[in-house]
Amino acid sequence: MNPFTHIDSENQPGMVDVSDKNTTKREATAESIVFLGTEVMQQLQGEEIQSKKGPVFQTAIIAGTMAAKNTSNLIPFCHPLPLEKCKFKIEVIDSAHVSVKCTCLTNARTGVEMEALTGANVAALTIYDMCKAVSKAIVIKDTRLLTKSGGKSDFSAK
Repeated sequence: MNPFTHIDSENQPGMVDVSDKNTTKREATAESIVFLGTEVMQQLQGEEIQSKKGPVFQTAIIAGTMAAKNTSNLIPFCHPLPLEKCKFKIEVIDSAHVSVKCTCLTNARTGVEMEALTGANVAALTIYDMCKAVSKAIVIKDTRLLTKSGGKSDFSAK
């Protein structure tokens, strides 16, 4: 048996059939760590960076939310999901790094891990885009699933 769920018995790719699964509450949180460097972090005022393009973190949250809602349009075999929650937390880790966390929730037959990962990643990309005029040394790294609940199994990276 093939351990990859998106490959069928004839070795063809496709969406997983979730029609026999129960609808349950499913939640996932993902995180991207962004190295901004001290030059960009010097622009931090309180909990926000103001750029010529606007407020960086607020714009990243909007972009990440839009991306999470459109995950099935970006990842070929993801099921379209009605997101009931998409929440972000952007925090300063140290003098050079920020953490971008995205939590998504739905009541569906399949999980929201990809939506949370997509949201965190696009928010991080938006931070890069809005800060690249200050520094080209920004690095998006360590994008990972932190937690998931609902469905067959729960997961925690902690």
